[in-house]
Amino acid sequence: MANTKTILVAPLHWGLGHATRCIPIIRALLEHGYRVMIASDGPALLLLQKEFPQLPSLELPSYDITYPKKGAYFKWSILSKLPHLRKTISEEKKLIATLVAEGRIDGLISDNRLGVRNKNIPSVFITHQLNVLSGDTTYFSSKLHQKTIKKFTACWVPDVAESPNLSGKLGHLNDPKFPVTYIGPLSRMQQRDLPVKYDILALLSGPEPQRSLLEEILVRELQDCGKRVLIVRGKVEAVQKRKTIETLEIVNYMNSSELETAINQSDVVVSRSGYTTLMDLAALQKKAFFIPTPGQYEQEYLAKRLKEQGLVPCCKQERFTAAKLLKIPFYKGLQEFKPSANFKELFRLFEGE
Repeated sequence: MANTKTILVAPLHWGLGHATRCIPIIRALLEHGYRVMIASDGPALLLLQKEFPQLPSLELPSYDITYPKKGAYFKWSILSKLPHLRKTISEEKKLIATLVAEGRIDGLISDNRLGVRNKNIPSVFITHQLNVLSGDTTYFSSKLHQKTIKKFTACWVPDVAESPNLSGKLGHLNDPKFPVTYIGPLSRMQQRDLPVKYDILALLSGPEPQRSLLEEILVRELQDCGKRVLIVRGKVEAVQKRKTIETLEIVNYMNSSELETAINQSDVVVSRSGYTTLMDLAALQKKAFFIPTPGQYEQEYLAKRLKEQGLVPCCKQERFTAAKLLKIPFYKGLQEFKPSANFKELFRLFEGE
């Protein structure tokens, strides 16, 4: 029986990871009879519109996050955008307040969109970063982030509470000052036993110009490596485009079903060490090689942590060569975490229970 309540799901557009990990949540809401409205901006919104063409959608103001060509300047680039970010968050809050006042939504699920909340309806914040790593300003960035999280009704962390876990110190606090619910890793992917079609699958995502810089490196290094290679550019566009260079195939984007098939058909995966990618590869138990986005402390921490645990090798972007992929067999690969989200229990929040 259809639920009369409408839940707005709004992921941040910072690459595609926040949007893709909302896919299993949207599916679960629909399975439990809720109406769903999707909201974001840019390629993240387009991706969700392609995944759920039947759902109403709303374009939110853009946080307009970009990366400098030199990763060392990333923190200062973000700081320079603070006035714009404050304005965007304020605009988000006004849009949400209007929807609530008009009775169009009954609950909110925000994946790192700081202004998608309202005191008059249940508002959930999804994050794997209870601590926000920012170098010598980590203490202050973490406290500021935690202060914002406290303004939401609930905080859901897509990880397990105990050890071993995927997020490490990012998603675990010794003494949180607000309720935290660990819902288990989220993935839109399922493992399937398929014949290997690609020796190497390279997945690209994230803000420019770093996405394009890594694409240039991978094309240069992999087009003559003698392996069957598929590069998914992470460029969500109106039409899917493919081209071939020797034994290297390039596609601009894939939907969830296509990407799930491609990963299952690949021997190893080369990608950023974004948290959503970690969750997907863990679900599929794939061996990988990580190239963290320069200057993004979170990705650098996750890649280093997994390397030290003997699970996945990594290197800096400017040091990548095809020869480094020979290290992959000497690492264990990511371990699967069984899905543990009890969505029926989680969604009680929207029923006032």
